[in-house]
Amino acid sequence: MIRPKQTLFLVGLVLSGSFLTLLFLRTNVEYGFFRPLGVHLGESEEEPRPSPRYKPTPSYTPPPIQDPFPALATAAPPPIPTYNVAGKDVWRKYGLEVPPPLIIGFTRSWPMLLQAVVSYITAGWPAEQIYVVENTGMQQANARGQLTLQHPWYLNHTSLKRLGVNVIQTPVLLSFAQLQNFYLSLSYAHNWPYYFWSHMDVLALSHENGFEGLTPRGGEPGYKSLYTLCLEELNRTMTIDERWGTRFFAYDHLTLQNPRALEDIGGWDTLIPYYMTDCDTYTRLHMRNWTQKDSNCGVVTDTSVALDDLLALYRDPSVTPDFRDPNPPPPPPSEGGEPKIKARSDAAAPNDPVEYWKRLLEVSNRMFHYKHGDRGRNTWQSGQRGGQGEPFYYDSAGFSEALEVLTEAGKEVFRRKWGHGNCDLIVGGGLKFEDQWKVLKDWEN
Repeated sequence: MIRPKQTLFLVGLVLSGSFLTLLFLRTNVEYGFFRPLGVHLGESEEEPRPSPRYKPTPSYTPPPIQDPFPALATAAPPPIPTYNVAGKDVWRKYGLEVPPPLIIGFTRSWPMLLQAVVSYITAGWPAEQIYVVENTGMQQANARGQLTLQHPWYLNHTSLKRLGVNVIQTPVLLSFAQLQNFYLSLSYAHNWPYYFWSHMDVLALSHENGFEGLTPRGGEPGYKSLYTLCLEELNRTMTIDERWGTRFFAYDHLTLQNPRALEDIGGWDTLIPYYMTDCDTYTRLHMRNWTQKDSNCGVVTDTSVALDDLLALYRDPSVTPDFRDPNPPPPPPSEGGEPKIKARSDAAAPNDPVEYWKRLLEVSNRMFHYKHGDRGRNTWQSGQRGGQGEPFYYDSAGFSEALEVLTEAGKEVFRRKWGHGNCDLIVGGGLKFEDQWKVLKDWEN
């Protein structure tokens, strides 16, 4: 039972607490602790919102990209040149444990990816041994067909399945270094003791006109396709070199990778996400005495443009091989209309597949020189400017600018990690594998 004195004490305590609470609110409301939400959002007449300064509207917008393989939307692809068709399970002939997978990563520019995939297939690589890794960050939007062709991260799962290749999706958007470690994780999941990987901005051709010391002409006895030469190199490498790390075909545009070598060096350094991460990884492999050699399996061309019609790779005589830029430069001020990309060939395509190959080789050479001209190597990545309002849309120009920031940050990480400013770490820096993050900056000595 509560006594009268206790009652008075409790009432006084409650009143004192209420008074102190009101005093606190009155004292601190001017400091913003208990302001209404609308005040913080700039809805008060006393505090008008500032006006953002917007970037100027671009004076030039590239034309919409074109699908380089429209026939694939309604029909299966035509047959490849017969001399490039691989025999069933031919990889067993070379003493290999599993059929060699070819991994091709994709983030942006559908025409470029489709060209790379089709070129490897028509050069002899069995479609079922090709794995396209969708690294777009679009979650299930592409798999559900929710994106349109002009969306920068558009990828057509149906078309790839019609070609017969495998599609694997990353759970989130990965940097280049993270993607390489994802490839390594696939080797565990699929029990791959080796794998090939390729950039997506390439055009691959076999040596169909013959190559001295490697293969006779296509159709002649003893001819070897790009795929066959890769099988030979893999067999030879695993037979004679116990400590092989990589084999490069046109630098790392096409690469044969030993997962054990990557394990030994701790994988790719994901804190160096883009440029200089290849230098870091390949140098660490060298420091740990894993061999890295160049080999020749065909013509793997570094390109920034796509063929007008990928039926050219199937040697369709009704198609004259030529290319278009998915992100052409603006026309000179004195000209109007569509930008002039290049002079085009009007010569009719030959019926003989090897003669047709010669035309493709000439076009691929022009593609290479076009990419390595005065525009920059990666302009192709920004060709698609649409997709606004579609799932997971992200501003294309903003994405490119953000990548530049991350790239520069990665270069600085590389410099601090090795205390050296360029890729010449061993001869120019005198560095060893154990020196990572242990040395002072040599340019400050």
